[in-house]
Amino acid sequence: MAKYRKLSRTSDQRRALLKNQVTALLYNGKIVTTEAKAKEVQKIAEGIIALGIKEKDNFETVTVKAKVARKDKDGKRVKEVVDGKKVTVYDEIDKEIKKDLPSKLHARRQMLKTLVPVTEVPTAAAGKKKNTKSVDMPAKVFDEIAPKYATRNGGYTRIVKIGQRKGDGAMEVLLELV
Repeated sequence: MAKYRKLSRTSDQRRALLKNQVTALLYNGKIVTTEAKAKEVQKIAEGIIALGIKEKDNFETVTVKAKVARKDKDGKRVKEVVDGKKVTVYDEIDKEIKKDLPSKLHARRQMLKTLVPVTEVPTAAAGKKKNTKSVDMPAKVFDEIAPKYATRNGGYTRIVKIGQRKGDGAMEVLLELV
């Protein structure tokens, strides 16, 4: 018996398909796909969520000094003349950052092997590069998804059968986070 479904695709196409569907599931919370694909995506997604739960609190908070440009009331940088040149004025502030411990860093890199980059585009600026922002998917798994399932022992996703697809009669299912 095979360890996984081949989904009638070459290995690189299959890997790309599964990466995209796992990312879409974790980003949106649910996807509609065929039953065979859903079962494969479910395996991968459950592993990523379990990894996120295991490593979610594995960081230390560190205070660092950072240089930040001083800004005026309009939000523009304050400049001052030094030796005949205009130079931006900087202030030093203390900033708290979360520093991953080695095992969480490894978990983040394992997730990045599976998850693809997501770019969030506001509906008003559809088709434009302005105001787009990239989503850090491992951070979303650690900060939003993992705390939700921390008390649960597996079974983070569910498959609900919808019915047969009109075109080819394939069984369509809804794969969602519980």
